[in-house]
Amino acid sequence: MHQKTIKQLSSELTLKKISSVELTKEFLKRVRLYDSKINSFITIDEERALAEAKEADVLIKKGANTFLTGIPIAHKDIFCTKGIKTSCGSKMLDNFISPYDATIVKRLKEAGAVCIGKTNMDEFAMGSSNETSFYGPVHNPWNIENVPGGSSGGSAAAIAARLVCGATGSDTGGSIRQPAAFCGVTGIKPTYGRVSRYGMIAFASSLDQGGTLTQTVEDSALMLETISGFDKKDSTSLMAPVPNFSKEINTSWDKIRIGIPNNFFDSGLDSESSNLVMEAIKIIEKLGAKIINLDLKHIDLSVPSYYVVAPAEASSNLSRFDGVRYGYREKNTQNLNELYKLSRSKGFGDEVKRRIIIGTYVLSAGYYDAYYLQAQKVRKLISQSFVNAFKEVDIIIGPTTPTPAFKIGQKMDDPIQMYLNDIYTIGANLAGLPALSIPCGFSSGLPIGMQLIGPYLKEDLILKIGHHFQKETNWHTHLPAEFL
Repeated sequence: MHQKTIKQLSSELTLKKISSVELTKEFLKRVRLYDSKINSFITIDEERALAEAKEADVLIKKGANTFLTGIPIAHKDIFCTKGIKTSCGSKMLDNFISPYDATIVKRLKEAGAVCIGKTNMDEFAMGSSNETSFYGPVHNPWNIENVPGGSSGGSAAAIAARLVCGATGSDTGGSIRQPAAFCGVTGIKPTYGRVSRYGMIAFASSLDQGGTLTQTVEDSALMLETISGFDKKDSTSLMAPVPNFSKEINTSWDKIRIGIPNNFFDSGLDSESSNLVMEAIKIIEKLGAKIINLDLKHIDLSVPSYYVVAPAEASSNLSRFDGVRYGYREKNTQNLNELYKLSRSKGFGDEVKRRIIIGTYVLSAGYYDAYYLQAQKVRKLISQSFVNAFKEVDIIIGPTTPTPAFKIGQKMDDPIQMYLNDIYTIGANLAGLPALSIPCGFSSGLPIGMQLIGPYLKEDLILKIGHHFQKETNWHTHLPAEFL
């Protein structure tokens, strides 16, 4: 059962070939059997999962089910889940039990999906390798000595090892797409505002966006259409209508213009990754697409711009974690200043503290204009580069990451090299555009991802092209031998 997609399992549940309780027990068994090897979960709630599965079976029996009713999923531990620990991968929130559900959690629950637990992640979503988690690093199922990518590495690893059928993730600078590429799964970051951020613990509010990780594009479409839509609890939520993504992906397409950014295929890109992505693009070309080479001006400035804007917003968002209202509180203090200082210094990990310090610095008097204001101007230029590109092409395709997954510990001592892992993904976040990563091959036994970036609110287009590509290939069906 674990090798089947959400769409396939949904059909079997509807036809009563299997019950949600049986399906949930099967996946819980796989978690118990395999997760000690990859550490993809922070919290497992078997009792709650089985209770939700029983409720799902009742809905199916009544014929009141959706495509997701009875399907075992997991939530990245950045999303608040009522009555379950929501840690954000941090010691700071190790004891926090959320009193409410995030909108994403609520919508999937209303659709009948069964949550079996919360997945591991880089602390407060700050990282590109899932090594900054208070609960230890996540291991890549394709090679447990390698990273799974971050910050949604727990969700990506759980999908790759088929411990769940689908999982939520968040993407601030590539944190869904990069681990999707490293783990050989499908991951989509929708347009900023397409999915509500209510109940998603904030890292950088103007960049954060919830999305999904699944085995196939078709499964991503099913989950995305469920979690998308306006939410009055989120002031940045868009009132745009939500397409029927799972239907749209099966429609025909022609005369699609594919843009290939020359600056995505530079010397920083691994040669084997470049070859595999170009081979994948040729398959899309054979399906009727026209290939156009283009230059994305200013895109090379996306990393420095991001690493000013994101830490600045993080320093503001994380100021609420002061040891007073909730979260970790240091007990051995003599006064209020010590309480603040020791609670934050012991509650946060090194990467989070690094970004708070950077963010506080660039927002400080005398440096705001020189750094933060300049970074926002560059962000505007990058956004305009995408606007200009989409006058010539319909979507943009390139690599998701510059290399396959690297070894655990390889880049932890060099933050700059770690940050460069997101060089191809950050632009879509700065511009608020939808982007999809899908598997397109293997290099030395490790998956390679191809990224599709679409215009504003054009998730349906990139999902459609990704789905047609997956109908012609089988990279997304591969499963790590150890987890068969």
